[in-house]
Amino acid sequence: MSNSVPEISDAEFAVLDVLWQHNPANANDIIAKLNETKPWHEKTVKTLLNRLVKKQAISYEKQQRSYLYSPLIERDSYLVKQSKSLVDKLFRGHLSPLITGFAQQSQLKKDDIAALKAIIADWEQEQKDD
Repeated sequence: MSNSVPEISDAEFAVLDVLWQHNPANANDIIAKLNETKPWHEKTVKTLLNRLVKKQAISYEKQQRSYLYSPLIERDSYLVKQSKSLVDKLFRGHLSPLITGFAQQSQLKKDDIAALKAIIADWEQEQKDD
């Protein structure tokens, strides 16, 4: 899978998200999965698949009379890029205002807080080792 992460629209992300969970998949399988949450038109999904192929976010392999699609970018790579972009755009690169906003709105759950503490502890340990 590629490390380069192209710009992906919300609709393209929905298609890519299906492929991250179920791959390889043909267009009909992808449409069926997408239709579990809201109606998608077949032509729209096929257009999105073509766009994702052009962006080199997914690949395809012809199998008999259909195409099997697979992701070329990793979900984690995409999430890291989008997270950094969000923090850079909305918070000028500072993460603490984002977390403060969630904490003030009672959006942080105990599990989230424990995970954040563990991440910080790991980071602090790595800094000591360097």
